[in-house]
Amino acid sequence: MRRIALLSAFVTIAAAFISCGGKSSEPTPAAKARAILLDPAAEKILVASHRADWRHHPENSIPAIESVIKMGVDIVEIDVAMTSDGVLVLSHDSTVDRCTNGSGPVSSFTLDSLKQLRLKGTHGEIMDSLAIPTLEEALTVCKDKILVNVDHGWNYFPQVLEIARKVDCVDQIIFKSGGTRQATAEAMKQCGETGIIFMPIVTVAKDGTSETIDSYLDGGEMPVMFEVCFSKDSTAIDTYMKALTDAGSKIWVNSIWGSLCGDNDDERAYKSPEDADLYYGRLLSLGFKAFQTDRPEYLIGYLRKKGLHD
Repeated sequence: MRRIALLSAFVTIAAAFISCGGKSSEPTPAAKARAILLDPAAEKILVASHRADWRHHPENSIPAIESVIKMGVDIVEIDVAMTSDGVLVLSHDSTVDRCTNGSGPVSSFTLDSLKQLRLKGTHGEIMDSLAIPTLEEALTVCKDKILVNVDHGWNYFPQVLEIARKVDCVDQIIFKSGGTRQATAEAMKQCGETGIIFMPIVTVAKDGTSETIDSYLDGGEMPVMFEVCFSKDSTAIDTYMKALTDAGSKIWVNSIWGSLCGDNDDERAYKSPEDADLYYGRLLSLGFKAFQTDRPEYLIGYLRKKGLHD
């Protein structure tokens, strides 16, 4: 009987394996990152790379995205704009002037005409083989590998959702936007019905106050995560961050510029590695569980030494 039971169990497992096309049930990197994001008790820090790996490749380009995936980055932040024929493409600016060999608003180009332009590299050199990618092209590269923060994209929610569904990566998408508590509640409902994660952006003023954060702490459903910006570090930041995390939300910091993180930024940590704990360590002490960075490789190395990143 025991042998029959073991054989039956083996057949069940084998059938499950075959029904999945012979693929392992091991969670994908994107699924692992999403699970960490959704778990308030998770200690691992999520690393989000700002405009992908723009230090080594054109920002918002396919090679830049592929580079941060190889690094082990958890979230890639990309920016979207729409062409004149209604196609979402990756562009931080409303014009193509800074990042390509062309000029004019993105919205004045059809996709075909935009694809004739060539992206500029880190030092302004023209990249003969690289054009602005579409959002669909970018999400296809990201599928199963990395979460995607679609910045400048909230006004295009239906279009982003349609593309994400086509690529089958809806649960990898993160939206963020500023606005009132009521606007956030409506956005959370809209995103929650699809599986997309919505993250409100809140700011602590130089005087240490934030009416927006206060409105969240007054009650109601809390978002999974807040993006918190603060130009001046103070004990008020400690108070607010503790209140948000005690309420069950995670918090995201932008270490890309000092004006967004009380001068605890990437460049200070990178240029003075012996003092990295003064900067990154301070942000960790505040309870931040996601860092948007311009130094993804350096930050990952710092976090791994502390056992805070896989």
